[in-house]
Amino acid sequence: MTYAVALPERGSFEAWRAAARCAIGHGIAPQRIDWAGDTGLFAAQPLPDYDGPPPRVPAGFPALARSVSWHAAPQRFALLYQALWRLHRGDGDPLSHADPLGRRLQLMAKAVGRDIHKMHAFLRFRELPVPGPRRSFAAWFEPAHDTLEPASPFFARRFADMDWLIVTPRLSARFRDGALVFGPGGDRPDLPEDAAEPLWATYFANIFNPARIKLAAMRSEMPRKYWKNLPETRLIPQMLAGAEARVQRMHAAGAAAPRPGAAPVLARYRAAMPQAPDCPQTLDEARAAALQCRRCGLCEAATQTVWGEGPADASLMIVGEQPGDHEDLAGRPFVGPAGRLLRQVMAEAGLDPGRAWLTNAVKHFKFAPRGKRRLHRNPDATEIRHCRWWLGLELALVRPRVTLALGASAALALTGDDSPLAARRGRVETGLHGGPVLPSWHPAYVLRMPDPDQAAQARAQLAADLAAALRLTALEQTRPADVAPAARAQTPAPPHL
Repeated sequence: MTYAVALPERGSFEAWRAAARCAIGHGIAPQRIDWAGDTGLFAAQPLPDYDGPPPRVPAGFPALARSVSWHAAPQRFALLYQALWRLHRGDGDPLSHADPLGRRLQLMAKAVGRDIHKMHAFLRFRELPVPGPRRSFAAWFEPAHDTLEPASPFFARRFADMDWLIVTPRLSARFRDGALVFGPGGDRPDLPEDAAEPLWATYFANIFNPARIKLAAMRSEMPRKYWKNLPETRLIPQMLAGAEARVQRMHAAGAAAPRPGAAPVLARYRAAMPQAPDCPQTLDEARAAALQCRRCGLCEAATQTVWGEGPADASLMIVGEQPGDHEDLAGRPFVGPAGRLLRQVMAEAGLDPGRAWLTNAVKHFKFAPRGKRRLHRNPDATEIRHCRWWLGLELALVRPRVTLALGASAALALTGDDSPLAARRGRVETGLHGGPVLPSWHPAYVLRMPDPDQAAQARAQLAADLAAALRLTALEQTRPADVAPAARAQTPAPPHL
């Protein structure tokens, strides 16, 4: 028996999903369903009722199916039901790019996404002379697929303070007094010219850069089918025709010599800028010099240099990896979540956080932007090596008896050894500066552990290493080779880390 399913123009995905659940529940094969609603056969019947549980599908299938349902291909719902049938029967992976059906569906969803993006980018509203407390606008657009429905919420959020109408050949969307409703489409309406279009055309013409023309890329991002609805595209042929002459004028203008007297002004400006000493003699001088550090590219994106802090004669120096987001904004080390955990564990181990010198192997925050967040990225060996000069300067000026290295990056900076930290933790090593170095876990490593038991064990090990470092500072203080206070006041050259 053949079954016919007629889907509405609006809300077609929800209707297809209900029908597909019913068909799967009755075990109806894909070839027995006509999703166009008219088989031309007298034997075609509507689907029988079904009130059983829905089929189980992968988490990504509903979103993919919704996107494909907006595609213009007439067979889109038949293809989706084929995928659902195979998922239900465990017949391969019809969502994979390696599967012909999955590849086809993925490409259809991608085409729908591009079409939504084009509507957001190339739709132009024109104001209507309608009296009322809210301004009214209208626009005409010809999408390649049925994408007005998924694209409209963007305009509702962005233009919530005005009423607007978007008309396409198949569907229309009207936003009035904060309510979005859909209706039938139609022909292109007679829209008035917008008074702001000449101003926009002037701006567009002035920002046009003739030296960066790539016609193929321009047509790829802004196909010619959209040009007739964009006011600025009327200027493109004229601007392209004069592009070569404008480039020549730009080259000629760029070859002009600086005005007389510019060189002395530039020299005075550079002389007025603060100059860091080549070899700072105090911690204050070292901090001021580090604020102007340009040894690697991390300074370009970071907010500021994060220098160490603590007593100048601290017996224990604690070295982390690099500043985090909180440290980068505050300009102080260990003030974020990892720093708060470190100070708690230090107090538990009987170590006053105010008696240790806290710093990092790298002085600038390295991150990758993700929306409004800045995600931590580990510094590489080159960046650690460039910043090692500043760490050596801190060691030379503070002269701690023991240095605690938190994490693999700090251990690498202090010892030059990049072997795994698990086998080294809690064992005293000799640093490149000649002093004892005790590697341990970084508190951020403890915070990232998903297993609570493992996190508790790592925290206990960090507390044990802090206690061991405290005992080791007392042991180092009693040795005959201890540095006298007068000698500690002298500033040696930075050790070669």
